[in-house]
Amino acid sequence: MLALVLSTAVSGLPAAAAGIDSRAYTCAGLHSLIAAHGFVFISQATFGDFVVANRSYCSDGEVLERRSVATSDNPECLVNYCVSRSLGRTMGDRR
Repeated sequence: MLALVLSTAVSGLPAAAAGIDSRAYTCAGLHSLIAAHGFVFISQATFGDFVVANRSYCSDGEVLERRSVATSDNPECLVNYCVSRSLGRTMGDRR
């Protein structure tokens, strides 16, 4: 279900649909982009996943976790993403 919602919503967001390189943004700029669209797909060798503005973009059975991505001004800019509760990691594991 989430995949259908995301694919439908992403179709109206060319930058989000193709994926973005987080290194082209400052950390604050990346957070602004995510907030404006609700979610974006980060597409780069070290990270290939959707990041979300908040828990409402996660499906049932998923929890919100933080993960770091590189931006132009911060090698560890923290962003939110959804992960299955059964696959959830401990708070100490921050890729």
